[in-house]
Amino acid sequence: MSSQATPPPAETLVAEPRIDLGGALDRRGFAWAIFEWARNPYYILVIIYLFAPYFAGIIGANLIASGAVDGLDGPAQRAAANAEGQATISSLVKYAGFIAAFTAPFLGAALDRGGRRKPLLVVFLGLIALMSFSLWWVKPDGSGMPIWMGMSALVIAALGYTYSEVTHNSMLNVNGRASALPAISGLGLALGNLAGAILMLFIVLSFAMPALVGWPFDAPLFGINVANGEHQRLVGPICAIWLVIFSIPFFMYSDDGGTRGANWMNAAKNGAAGLFRTMRNASDNKEILKYLAARMLYADGMQALLALGGVFIGLYLEWNVVELSAYAILASFFAFGGGIVGGWLDGLVGPKRALMIEITGMIATLAFQLSITPNSILYGLVPGFEIWDGPIFNTLSDVVYLSTAVFIAVTATASISSSRSMLVHLAPSDRVGEFFGLYAIAGTVTVWLGPLLVELFTKWSGDQRVGMSAIGLLFVLGLMVLTTVHSPHHPAVDKDS
Repeated sequence: MSSQATPPPAETLVAEPRIDLGGALDRRGFAWAIFEWARNPYYILVIIYLFAPYFAGIIGANLIASGAVDGLDGPAQRAAANAEGQATISSLVKYAGFIAAFTAPFLGAALDRGGRRKPLLVVFLGLIALMSFSLWWVKPDGSGMPIWMGMSALVIAALGYTYSEVTHNSMLNVNGRASALPAISGLGLALGNLAGAILMLFIVLSFAMPALVGWPFDAPLFGINVANGEHQRLVGPICAIWLVIFSIPFFMYSDDGGTRGANWMNAAKNGAAGLFRTMRNASDNKEILKYLAARMLYADGMQALLALGGVFIGLYLEWNVVELSAYAILASFFAFGGGIVGGWLDGLVGPKRALMIEITGMIATLAFQLSITPNSILYGLVPGFEIWDGPIFNTLSDVVYLSTAVFIAVTATASISSSRSMLVHLAPSDRVGEFFGLYAIAGTVTVWLGPLLVELFTKWSGDQRVGMSAIGLLFVLGLMVLTTVHSPHHPAVDKDS
């Protein structure tokens, strides 16, 4: 499941409003959405489910090989190695978040005043594609790209991913009519998750399943050596090629929205000044500021949970690629319905109560997930046992954890929808675009906090579950701040007919 679908961005500078813009299935709207079909599989396959757990495993193996944990027995050595791997991946996400927090808001502000945006996207997508392709050479025996280069590639790609998201979002409102923007944004989310599920299924059927059970092929295709993790390294080149090919329709058919010939240096200066002005102007509405503070906390917890969840289950429950892929595919399928659930809850109880329900659901799901060990459920109250002797999901713990993908997918995706609705509900009708600018800033300034807490808790305790429990603190704090926000009982803007 991808967390990258975002709400409509701040208003952009266009000469005249377009009156001929259509909806999600219009050529321009669909072209905008298909961008996420092209890009989001990188996040799903590389960052969450396949490459990151592989990379964390290499880091843990190096710790054991170094002799640093020689005084521990076998299980204790594996636990220490897994904790080190999880902490390192958390650290990478943290560093990328630090840089993004201090740069992405200024990029967003400059985009409103700058020139053509598609050339910038070529650069950002090029960074993602090059770094993603290079991951093939991160070999477990160290004969390829060294660990530090692999870490650098992941950080650079993460920055390219964030910058491309900010730029892509700034083009949303020039590629569809106002009433269709939520549908276009939701279509992008759905397409991104669908593309990730398709590629995960390809990895499973072409490489992982043949290696496990000799089906649907006698052996992995193309001579891929699953034992050496080649199928997990291969997702880097696959995502790079997928990105290059499927971003073409976006560049061909979407509207740019930038001002032709504008000076980017002036745009950067004016954008920075406008950014500070927007922050000052927002201070007269404390309810929106409280809401943005709440979102900063719970959204950071959600991002950390999605980004580090694959590493956790891959190492702690020792899931193989088939099991991780099944979890991802199930989550992607239910993420599609999460947006529908969010819209339904908004209409039923209002966006604030809907968000409180969704955040509480994520807290409960995380607590339940952390209660599961390879040998028990509910913190030892229910003993685990082997269900069958097959190659995948052969214990009760495996099957129960797999089922939690449904709840995380629905609650996390629904919260994205309700978060957008909440801001529209609170903002003055003549300043919605301005406050969406602050909304975007709130989503970047603390993206490093969740990974930092997981890193610190993991290293302090030497336990993966304790490390992941730090995410719950962000959810709880975000929920507490959200309860103090006074939400009006009328919509903030008129709905388009």
